[in-house]
Amino acid sequence: MKRIIKFLSLILATLLLFTGCGTKSAANKSADDAKQAEKKTTKLVVGATPSPHAEILNLIKPDLKEKGIDLEVKEFNDYVTPNVALNDKQLDANFFQHTPYMEEFEKEKNIKLVAVAKIHVEPMGAYSKKLKSKDEIKDGATIAIPNDATNEGRALLLLQKQGLIKLKDESGLTQTPKDITENPKNLKFSELEAPQLPRVIQDVDLAIINTNFALKGNLDPLKDTIFSEDKDSPYANVITTRPDNQDDPAIKELVKALQSDKVRKYLEDTYKGAIVPAF
Repeated sequence: MKRIIKFLSLILATLLLFTGCGTKSAANKSADDAKQAEKKTTKLVVGATPSPHAEILNLIKPDLKEKGIDLEVKEFNDYVTPNVALNDKQLDANFFQHTPYMEEFEKEKNIKLVAVAKIHVEPMGAYSKKLKSKDEIKDGATIAIPNDATNEGRALLLLQKQGLIKLKDESGLTQTPKDITENPKNLKFSELEAPQLPRVIQDVDLAIINTNFALKGNLDPLKDTIFSEDKDSPYANVITTRPDNQDDPAIKELVKALQSDKVRKYLEDTYKGAIVPAF
């Protein structure tokens, strides 16, 4: 009898030993899986102006999370800091500018950036609280325009297309009011930082404003403009990064998510032609 009890005790001890090992093994496996999942998560920091860029990026956060990418969106309210931060490696990419602006910024700051994908076009428009059509623009009217090189030239080209002025170079992207050769209405120009333009509409006759800043200033690009660029404008907003990480898999997934049917539908449904997909 004692032998039987001893034998059964031995079997029980053996079973407990293996059960303990199995539990420990399962626990170790769970811990290893958690560590592995943590390793697979990639942090991606993208700088953007608030509307519509940051809004679009926030829209695709869940899609990137499914790919193991934790997208952090950092918002900026100017056109300079996002490129400086990108060059200083505080950002992995940014989303706020078109290629002509990026190229001019590169020359000015002696840095190298790369536009990796076109996302959407924001037609620049002429806004006014005093006028309902360009025919109402009087002699000596004051027009506020962006003061950065490419957007200033872009604004002047828009005014030229409307027959209000004539420029030295009919297609030059970096022209200033000094390059105006014909100004039949003796228009005066107020050159301001792009984010300030929506705030000065009451003080000028006309303001030429980028769509993102117009939206932030609660202006409607379809209802509040008296004229604007054609929808086929070449100034597509792009995802910009540095040469050292343009081939990074996370950047490629970012582009894929931004050029998706989901984003296309969002742009079409939300902005109804004020902002149009460029892919």
